[in-house]
This record gives sequence, structure tokens and C-alpha cells, in this order.
Amino acid sequence: MVIAVALTVSAAACDSDPEGNATSEDAPPAVTEVVTTPHITWGTCPALAEGASRDPLLTCGTVKVPLDHRNPGGEQIEVAVSKLPAAKAGDRRGVLLLNPGGPALPGLDTPGVVAPTLPPSVLAAYDLIGFDPRGVQHSTPQSCGLDDPSLVGLFPYPAADGSITANVDHARTNAERCTTKAGAKLRHFTTANTARDMDLIRAALGEKKISYWGQSYGTYLGTVYESLFPERADRVVLEGNVDPTKVWANAKDNWGKAMSERFPDAARVAAAQHATLGLGGTVDEVTRKYLALADRLDRTPAPVPGTPLALTGAMLRTVTYSLLLNNETLPVLAQFWKAAVGLTDGPLTEADRQVLQQVFTAPPPTPGVPVDNQATMFLALTCGDAQWPGDVDEYARRTAEDRAAWPLTAGMPANIWACAFWPKPIEEPVRVTDKGPRNTLILQNRRDNATPWEDGLGLYEVLGKRAAFVGADNGGHYVYNQGSTCVDEATVTFLITGRLPDDKVHCTDITPQ
Repeated sequence: MVIAVALTVSAAACDSDPEGNATSEDAPPAVTEVVTTPHITWGTCPALAEGASRDPLLTCGTVKVPLDHRNPGGEQIEVAVSKLPAAKAGDRRGVLLLNPGGPALPGLDTPGVVAPTLPPSVLAAYDLIGFDPRGVQHSTPQSCGLDDPSLVGLFPYPAADGSITANVDHARTNAERCTTKAGAKLRHFTTANTARDMDLIRAALGEKKISYWGQSYGTYLGTVYESLFPERADRVVLEGNVDPTKVWANAKDNWGKAMSERFPDAARVAAAQHATLGLGGTVDEVTRKYLALADRLDRTPAPVPGTPLALTGAMLRTVTYSLLLNNETLPVLAQFWKAAVGLTDGPLTEADRQVLQQVFTAPPPTPGVPVDNQATMFLALTCGDAQWPGDVDEYARRTAEDRAAWPLTAGMPANIWACAFWPKPIEEPVRVTDKGPRNTLILQNRRDNATPWEDGLGLYEVLGKRAAFVGADNGGHYVYNQGSTCVDEATVTFLITGRLPDDKVHCTDITPQ
């Protein structure tokens, strides 16, 4: 499980059949029975948050989809869709649907973000299609009215003494808040239903098939789509991958190990600047300094000047997790660590103050979107896709073990979430198998702290002959356009020709960006 964020910490029992259709009596069908052919009228896009920009060629519209795909003629909700048309109509081969992950990140402006990274051949071949998944931002946005919509509130770090009592109370409160405010309808805002929405988007676009590029959580969405609709998925790129056998209670099993492998990349950046940062001259020294700082902040939070916030150990770890997602933010992370030391010991330099402002300044709100929308939909998806265990004592035991084994994550990956108190999901998770066409390219970094290497290999094992695997000896959460010609050429070749590598590819030609 993974959630991609900006620098700010404020935002956060039935078997399935081989084709992926849940077999419980109340499970929705794999293919929505379309009452009328969906349609999109293209026009202007919704208002942006203050200071945000958008590709001027992007147009937007909406598709009406059933809230409950078991009842296609019942209540309808709107899904917002965007299009960046192919650069050369004569070379166009189809559409490339994009999802940036999250869970619950908006995707309406993703075509404009992705387009500058693609070569002319891809831009000529595809309309780039974005969408806000159901419940997210402009697609019938949902809200639980959460008091703390931040990533810190979603990632439950234990107390300084390892206790999870406060985490249990917080998880129970969030689950009750969602049940009370968002209500029973929230149970229909799942990955499987989002995949069914995607097929209605395909129909509205007038396409027999869609190609797809999903990042992070978007890889799980993509595998669900191609499991439900194997003959309608054209070329599928999955980048930074979720193991579909682990959704979602076990999706965090490898986070501690992954952090231990990724953290040294940032520690080396800090160690190289020891003369100015004073965090230590080796990776081990920086790591010890960081762990001691986190423990100190767990016990005594440090007020952040100019804000109502106090830096806690949980905030320190959450910002660290977020800034490790991209190699280009590692220098920012090193400066943030130095500033955090300054908050506890003083004095703060001007560089410290600037990085603290960068990290703790909340982004402006998006008009018409509840402030807790991403946090609400993060919970709706991770809790609503599959049932979680509810044994509080077992969470406490596993958290203590994980805390001892992986100090950098301090027990958070094994801790309790609101999902332990969530209503039973409306259906079993879609079963992902190796049955289907060979049409999927898996891209995975070796040192990804959000979706670990082992999870990418797990997905590859599940998909079997359906997929090819391209691994990069790189850190961070993003693989394409991160300095590897080997990765980029494999991706572009697949999108243009449909050719996949016959064997696993391991790319080592990483050039720092």
C-alpha cells in the first residue's frame, strides 16, 4: 500500500473464479450491463487550486457510471475524464489511460504531467486520457469529515514506548466517522468498481480496447482491470508495483526492509555534506543521528516557528518517507533533517527556515473538494477492497516485532488501521492470475521504499507469461524517465510496437537527473 504526497505533511471468505469474478451472491458482475452507451461531451476542465497550472490543450468531460454495478440502472455518479489528443491524427493508434496511484490521487491533469516525458512517437500514437477515480476530487468526491486528513494521520506510528493504544482509538474513531458521515454508499467506492468505471470510459471513448499506464496503486488498478476485462486491455505498463496477493492488510509487510535499503541513499547525500549539515560523515553515523532524533521527537515534539505545528517523531518519519520517493528531493531531505535538529537544539539557519516552510506549508485547496477527500478515499479503497483482521492484541504483538526488526519504520507497517473496524467489503478481491494475453510491462526500482522490489517480483510471479519484467538499479518510487536509457527504451518500444523483452531485464545505466 502506498500513498504519494507532496512535501507538506498536511493533506493522507469466498473464492473467486479463474476469470476474476467474485463468487459471493452479492458480488457485482465483471462486466457492467450497460443500460445506455455512455457519452462524453468535451469542454473546459474544472477550476484548479491557486497557483496550479494545466496543459492548455487538455479538455475535460464526465461519464455517468452506476454507483452499484450490480444495478446499472440505479443511482448514477459522475466520473471526470480528461483528454490530451494525439499529436498526429494520422499516426494515432488508440488511447493511453493514465493513473498516478495514491491510493486516491486525482488524475485529471496527469496527461499534461506525463506528456513532457514522452517522445514524439508516443505522443503521436495515443490520446492521453486522465480521470479522477470515483470518489476522488471531481468524481463525486467523498468525505468522512476526518479531523486529521494528513498523511501522519493515515500512517499510524506507535507511541514513544511502543504502545498502540492511541492508534487503536484513532483507527476506531476514523472508521466510525466514515460510517456515520459518508454512510453505506462508501462501500461501493472500491478498486474493482473503479476498474468497471474504466471500461465505461473505454466505451464512452468509442474504443474496443484501451492501453493503460499505472503508477504505484495504479498498478493494482491496472491488474484488476485486465483481470476483469482481459480482451479489452491493449498495452499495459505498470510502474512501482503492488503485489495483488497482499491487498491490503499484508501490503506493508516489506516496508521495513524497503526503508532500510532506501534510507542509505539519502544518508549518503547527508554524509557528503557533513561539513555544513553536521549529521555525520558516514551512512551509519547519519542513521544513528536520525534514529536518536526521531526518538527524541517522539518524547518531546519541537514547535515549528510560524506554524501551529510541532514536529513529532511521526512527522519526521512521514516527511522522510515522502521525500525518499524521488531522487531529486534527497538534498531537500538532508536539509530537512538538519533543520529538525535545529528545532530541538537551535539555532535555525535561513536554509533551515526555508526548508521547513517548504515542507510544512499546506497546498491551497482545490475548489469544491473536501479537505479530507484523499484521506477518505485512501481509507475507502484500502479498507473496502478486502477485509482486514480485527484482533487488536495481534496488531500489538506484530507491531512490537516489526519495531524491533526495522527501527527506521518504528513498527508503523504492522500497526492497526481504521480497516480493522471497517464494514465487511461488498465483494471479495478480484483474483489476478496468469491467464490472459501477454501484454503487460512491469517496471520496478530495486530500492523503492513505497512499493518494494519484492512486491514487483510478486506481481511478476502472479502474472507469469502475461508480463515482462524490467528492473532498475535505482532508488525511489518512479522508474521511467529517471535516468535509465535501458528502462525508457523498453517502455517506448512496447508502447509503439507491442514488443516485450523475452527475459527479465536488469537496467544498471542510471544517470543522475
